[in-house]
Formats: sequence, C-alpha cells, structure tokens
Amino acid sequence: MFRLISVLLALVLTVAACAPSAPQIGADGKPLPKAYRISARDAGKIQFRMLDSVNALRAAAGRPAVQLESRLNAAAATHSKDMSRQNRPWHFGSDGSSPIDRISRVGYGGPLVGEVISETYESELETLAAWMDQPDTRRVIMSVEARNMGFSWHQESNGKIWWTLVMGG
Repeated sequence: MFRLISVLLALVLTVAACAPSAPQIGADGKPLPKAYRISARDAGKIQFRMLDSVNALRAAAGRPAVQLESRLNAAAATHSKDMSRQNRPWHFGSDGSSPIDRISRVGYGGPLVGEVISETYESELETLAAWMDQPDTRRVIMSVEARNMGFSWHQESNGKIWWTLVMGG
C-alpha cells in the first residue's frame, strides 16, 4: 500500500511539474511578451517570410510586388548593426550617413523610396504589423514607386532585435 501511494504521489508531482505556468502579467493587465529568438534555421527564411508578407499586403491594396534586392539587404544589415552599436533606433548612421548614403555605398542605382526601422523583441511579422499600424511606415511599405526591398536585422545576446526594411524604386 505504501508503495502504491508513493508511486501515485510521484506521478502526481511529475504531472504537476509539466503543467504550463501562468504567464507573467504586466502593469496593463496583459501577458508580458517573450523575446523572439532567431535560430540559425530560421535566419535563412526570415527575409522570404517578410517579402511574402509585404507582397501579400501590397497585392491586397492593388500595388505591384517588390523583389528582394541583395544590395538593399546589405544596406539594411549594416544599418541594423549600427543602430545596435548606437543603442538607438534612428535613420542616421554613427558616421552621419543617411539611408540615401547607405544604398549608394552598396551600389544600388535606383532611388530610395524609404527606410523603416524598429527596436523590439518581437518577430518580423509582429514588427510588420506594427509598421502597418503607423501611417508613415505604412506609406513606405505600400508605396507605388517601390520595386525592390531590402530587409535585415541584428539580434543582441539579450534578445533585442534591430530590424531595418529599405524600399527602393
């Protein structure tokens, strides 16, 4: 009998340990977000998920699709890393460069339509949703002049992600 009770008690404790813990609640009464970690496996897919999502939004609004452009990706990657070093999300590089300077440095010959940036712990798709909620960033993403897109990020060891999306004509 004692053995049966011990086994049942161990089983109950094991099952209780497997139960999900309640999420931590913030001051606003909503669950606190968890940092989105970019795995090596996902890193190669993120740009294409963003491209597909942007093009789906553009198609729904009757806008032409954009293509990923490697030089714009390079400009976006450079700026994401630079924003992390500066620890501030803004459109100027630590050397005073503008988005126009950055696309010129990588050899992109088309015009700059706009640059969209973010400092967050959220995924690329959550970030895109936030961008689409703001008129100025939405205008860049949905611009009829846009033909090419560059997209990149830099993730810090604490999970913070610096996202940069560049649209070119």
